[in-house]
Amino acid sequence: MSELLAIDTALELVLEQARILEAEDLPLTAAPGRYLAEALRATRDLPAFAGSAMDGFALRAEDTPGDFAVIGESAAGAPYAGRIGHGEAIAISTGAVIPEGADAVVPIEDAWVREPGRLLEVRHQVAPGAAVRAAGSDVRSGAEVLPAGLRLTAAQIGAAASLGAASLRCIRRPRVAVVTTGSEVRAVGETLGPGQIYNSNGPLLQAALTAAGAEVVTVPTAADTAAAHRDALTQALDSDVLVSTGGVSVGVHDLVREIERDLGVRELFWRIALKPGKPLSFGVRERTLVFGIPGNPVSVLVCFELFVRPALAALQGASDPRPAYRLAALSAPVRRSHDRDEMIRVRDLRDGRIEPLGGRQSHQLALTALASGLARIPAGRGELPAGTAVSYLSLTGES
Repeated sequence: MSELLAIDTALELVLEQARILEAEDLPLTAAPGRYLAEALRATRDLPAFAGSAMDGFALRAEDTPGDFAVIGESAAGAPYAGRIGHGEAIAISTGAVIPEGADAVVPIEDAWVREPGRLLEVRHQVAPGAAVRAAGSDVRSGAEVLPAGLRLTAAQIGAAASLGAASLRCIRRPRVAVVTTGSEVRAVGETLGPGQIYNSNGPLLQAALTAAGAEVVTVPTAADTAAAHRDALTQALDSDVLVSTGGVSVGVHDLVREIERDLGVRELFWRIALKPGKPLSFGVRERTLVFGIPGNPVSVLVCFELFVRPALAALQGASDPRPAYRLAALSAPVRRSHDRDEMIRVRDLRDGRIEPLGGRQSHQLALTALASGLARIPAGRGELPAGTAVSYLSLTGES
C-alpha cells in the first residue's frame, strides 16, 4: 500500500494548481467579501485639508495664553474664507477647515467666553497642531491604501469610499459544483426509508462555500451506479471547482475516482496522512480543480477547511490562502494517532485555552456543531499533556 501523503505537501499541490480567476469591476456595495485584483492607491491626500478634531476655536498657538477677538466661523462644509491674525480666533466645528493663519484649536470647554461670538480668553499655553488633523495625516496621494489580494471588509470599503472610489476591481467568484453520492442519501424533507439518511453534506458544503466567496452549483445526488456518477460528474466538471462527497475509498460502490479518470481528470494525489479525511483525492481537468472528499460529514468539514477553502482563496487572488492557524494550549490531555495528524474538535475557553470535545469519530456532526474550531494533533505515540500548545483553526471566522 502506498505511503500516505503529508497534509502540508498535499496542500501545496492543491495551491500549485489554483490559478487566479478573471477580474471584474464591482460597485462598492457589491464588493464586501471579495478579493481585490489590484492595489488601490490614493488619488488625493486624506484628509485633503487641515481640519479640526474638536468643536472649539481656531487660533495661533503663539498668541496663547491671551484674549482673542472672535471674527468668524468655520463649519463643516462651509470654511471661513479669510485669514486670522494676531489675537484673533474663529469658532470652528469638528471636521471644519482650519483657516489660513491658524495652527491650533482650543476645545470649547477649555476657553472662557467673555462675550458670546465676540471675545474669549485662553488661560493656558496651547501647542502648535493641538486638535488639528493635518492634511495627508491618514494617507498621501499616490500611496497604496489597499493591497491586491486583500479580502474586503467594512473598514476597507469605508477607506475606498473616502477616496472617492465608486467601484473596485475584484476577482470574480469561483463557480463550485457540489456532488453528493450514495443511494442511501435523501434530501432534507423527504421521508426516510430503511437504511436511508438525510443529505447533510450538501447543505454543509453550500454554507461553507458561500461563506468562502463561491457561487455554488448543486448537482442532484448520484446513486451508486456508474451511469448516475457519470451523469453527475459530467455536469459538475463544467465549473471552476468540483467537490464530491463519498465514493473515494476502496469499496465496491466507490466509483468517483474511476469515473473521473474516464472523464479526463488527472489525479494528483489520493490518501493523505489526515484523520479524519484519509481517502481525500485531488486532481485537475484543464483548469477545473477536482476534490473527492470521503462521505463522513466531519471528514467533509475538515477537508474543506484544510484544502478546499485555501483553494478558493487562491483562485480569488488571496495574498496568503493557507489556513489561518494560531497556537492555543490544550485544557486536557489528548491521545495521539501514531500514523496521521488528527484534526480534533475543540471549544474556546474564556482563559484562552481550548477544550477537546468528547467524540472523535467522523460521523458525529451534531457534536461538531458545538465546536468553535479544530486543533491539529501531530502524529505520534502516547498523548499530548494538558497545556501543550497546538495549531488551532477557528471555525467561527475569528482569528
